Amino acid sequence: MPTFVRTDKCDGCKGQDTTACMYICPHDLMKLDQDGSETGHVMRAFNQEPEQCWECYACVKICPQQAIECRHYADVVPMGGSVQPLRGADSIMWTIKFRNGTMKRFKFPIRTTPEGSIDPYGSKPAADIAKIDEPGYFNLGGVQKPGNPDALIRK
Repeated sequence: MPTFVRTDKCDGCKGQDTTACMYICPHDLMKLDQDGSETGHVMRAFNQEPEQCWECYACVKICPQQAIECRHYADVVPMGGSVQPLRGADSIMWTIKFRNGTMKRFKFPIRTTPEGSIDPYGSKPAADIAKIDEPGYFNLGGVQKPGNPDALIRK
C-alpha cells in the first residue's frame, strides 16, 4: 500500500530544506512542494510517484506530525478492509480492519538511539573469519569450504 501525505497535517518539518520523510525514503520519492503547485499548500511534502513506493513505511514511522498514511489497494478498500498506522513516542501501532469487521492491532518499537550508535558486538571483539577452524571445514583462499581438504588432492 503506497504512502500519501495528508497536507492538512504536514508542516514540512517546520520549513527546513529537507523533511524527515525525504531524508528516510530509500527510493527518494518524497519531495517538498516549494511553491504549492503539487499539493496546493506551500512547504508540504508529497509522494511524487506513489506507484514506485517500496512500502517500507519508513516515512510513516519517522513523520513527527503523523501526516503520512497508507493508500489502500483497490482490491481491499471496496470490501471494507483498512490498515492504519499510529506513531507513538516509542512505537508504531498498526490497526488492521478485516473485511468481516474483525480488528487486530500490532505494536512495534521504534529506534530510540541515534543512527550508528549501536555496538553490534556488545564490547566483544569481532570474529576473525580467517582464524575460524571448524571440524569438517577448511579454508581455501580465505573462504571456508565444507569437506576434507585431503579429498581435493589427486594422487
